[in-house]
Amino acid sequence: MKTKSYYACQTCGYTTPRWLGRCPTCEEWNSLIEKEETDPTESKSSLATIRESFLKKTSTWTTLEDSQKNKASAYQRLHTGIAELDRVLGGGLVPDSFVLLGGDPGIGKSTLILQVANGLINNQNELKLLYISGEESVEQIALRANRLQIHHQNRFFLASETELEPVFEIIKELKPQVLFMDSLQTFSTQSISSAPGNAAQLREVTARLMTLAKSAGICIWMVGHVTKDGAIAGPKMVEHMVDTVLYFEGDGTQDYRLLRTVKNRFGSTQELGVFEMTGQGLKEILNPSSFFLSERKEPTVGTTITVSLEGTRPIFVELQALVIPSGLAMPRRTAVGIDHTKISLLTAILERHLRLPLSQKDVFFNVSGGLKLSEPASDLAAIAAIWSSHTEKTFPLNCVFMGEVGLTGEVRTISQLELRLQEAKKLGFKTVILPHTSNKLLDQYKDDLKFIQISNVSQISKILA
Repeated sequence: MKTKSYYACQTCGYTTPRWLGRCPTCEEWNSLIEKEETDPTESKSSLATIRESFLKKTSTWTTLEDSQKNKASAYQRLHTGIAELDRVLGGGLVPDSFVLLGGDPGIGKSTLILQVANGLINNQNELKLLYISGEESVEQIALRANRLQIHHQNRFFLASETELEPVFEIIKELKPQVLFMDSLQTFSTQSISSAPGNAAQLREVTARLMTLAKSAGICIWMVGHVTKDGAIAGPKMVEHMVDTVLYFEGDGTQDYRLLRTVKNRFGSTQELGVFEMTGQGLKEILNPSSFFLSERKEPTVGTTITVSLEGTRPIFVELQALVIPSGLAMPRRTAVGIDHTKISLLTAILERHLRLPLSQKDVFFNVSGGLKLSEPASDLAAIAAIWSSHTEKTFPLNCVFMGEVGLTGEVRTISQLELRLQEAKKLGFKTVILPHTSNKLLDQYKDDLKFIQISNVSQISKILA
């Protein structure tokens, strides 16, 4: 019997038997999504069976004290064997968590989850894993696993399915502790008649998998496609439902890959893991600062070094600026790796407070290594790079800039300064240009670092004095 469906507005709740582009009640566009009109007990029968097979507790409630007593055993994290990934996740995988991994096509998402599976098996005894692919056959998955030298036939199971109901039957039979599904947009459930990838299908598949993860104690990894804007395809509610959202980023012209967490219920957000894509898979880069810093032998005009705090990790990066005369009525402000409006703002500050004639100059700005900066602590380094390119004066190789710049030209203090100074000392920097801050903190590093404190951008020229 064909399942009946209807369309409901996610803003006001208005329902209609057919799809409308605009809700007639609240007048919101594209707010109607398809929902099934079935018996709830029938549509969730397969999930209930799996839940009964896995659940060990006789009740669904517990006291806070009992939960605190059992916290160590119930939420002992699973180490993936990949230090960069464990740090991004907050210390490893939580047994009943739901992780959503997004990234551009061909960036290495499937390679990453295969290496995660390999690391989990090598670090956890008697752990069973299940890999469900809706895009590749079992033979294709095995071929890639052989290339990555992954051989765990007795504990690593493969399947190729696109419907959720057969997947639940496989889970009921194998009882895995970790489930990998590739990818979200290819799976569908029989309770909804729409095509895979539809907003209603995405919501229902995610909701049922989340219920499975929490009730059966299975750690689920789900790969998701991204749109041309870089966001995970589908309704934003999908990201709200899962526990952790990871984005796998990279430039097709370079071998590095960045794994960034934007949501994590079990750890800090905005953590960053750095990898290098090789013929044998992804290789960890344990010291990303050396990876993003270019190998300069002598000071270069228009370049400065700053430190960006990605989550809890300080990363040193080189900023490059090029200022040239413009033949256009409106000079260009082009930036790669940083918001171009930020460069326009900093250029205006230089014009106002250092009297630099930049209104007739083109300004090109680049963050080396392809890293994207959004932290205000890099403002001072960006201004110094533009000033260096315009005046053709260079800064020493072993100096680093840290500071936020306001519209009035003042240089403001930054957060987590001690963490940045520790990394600067570790990498062998000698001079730190920073705003006025506590002398007690600087006294701890005065034997290894030279500090130049400035309060306004107009004092940049005095650094070379």
